[in-house]
Amino acid sequence: MKHLLLLVAASACLSSVAVAQHTPSGADPAMYATKAEAEKAAPKFKCTGAHQMGDQWMPCAKHGDAKTHAH
Repeated sequence: MKHLLLLVAASACLSSVAVAQHTPSGADPAMYATKAEAEKAAPKFKCTGAHQMGDQWMPCAKHGDAKTHAH
């Protein structure tokens, strides 16, 4: 059980680091924790809606619909 908790904690940390590495300082993030956050950010990417990528959400109804990129 102890190993499982450690694995879960490490996995959560690594996914946060991966998202942070792809977000340059001052740029809008492209991954969000909730669908509502991604939908709110969609106009910055010149699109509407949101789509799920794993356990995160990205702006735009379909991957690749963004007219501009945050990076």
